Amino acid sequence: MAMSSVLLGTIVILAWYATRLLFFSSMAGGRRSSSSEGGSGQLIILAVCIVLIILAPIMAQFIYFAISRKREYLADASSALYTRYPEGLASALEKLAASTCQLKSANKATAPMYIINPFRKKGMRASNLTSTHPPISERIRILRSMAGGASFANYDQSYRQVHKADKGVIARSALTTVEPVPLRAATPEAGEGEPDQIQRARDTSAVLWQLSSYKTINCACGTKLRLPPKFKQSKIKCPHCGRINPI
Repeated sequence: MAMSSVLLGTIVILAWYATRLLFFSSMAGGRRSSSSEGGSGQLIILAVCIVLIILAPIMAQFIYFAISRKREYLADASSALYTRYPEGLASALEKLAASTCQLKSANKATAPMYIINPFRKKGMRASNLTSTHPPISERIRILRSMAGGASFANYDQSYRQVHKADKGVIARSALTTVEPVPLRAATPEAGEGEPDQIQRARDTSAVLWQLSSYKTINCACGTKLRLPPKFKQSKIKCPHCGRINPI
């Protein structure tokens, strides 16, 4: 999204300078007496400006077409995996959709980086179809259909359910890299408080290890050994207790 914004912003800036250059060159040409050399130079500048003005919106639209709307679904899947609370994410999307505040800082170059479509008229819902964002109502339905657990496979199944399609949104190779984790309850159960900062850091680290296809070996002493995907040995020694753990 950052690279797309830079590309689109560069096109917009070039078109902006082209219009100014065309305006000032025409004014300067009107004040000056035309000569053969000056006239040919101005014609070249005029041609370059016209080309930039014509190509700028076309190239910008091509970039919009190249930006896949599936990235929003993938962001929702990752968020559900991290928080284990799809209902909370769906509720947050509903609050964003109900807002009618106009984002004055948003522009076409940065629009794909927003969670929902930043361009919406007053009184209109943000779930309307746009060129860079999928309908927010579909994203909410998918999140609320996740009942089996917070995993990429569960989100992909909910996506196919809502869209009534055979093909999901997540790559097949990513469906087996993360083990399913149970959903978090809306309110903590008795005796179960909110996780502290250390526990949140450990949960986040575990998810990142799984996403990188690392294997986890639980030693009897309580140490968790992380093995990279290319680790070829059949056993490993625990650096804490010295036990030999089979892989």
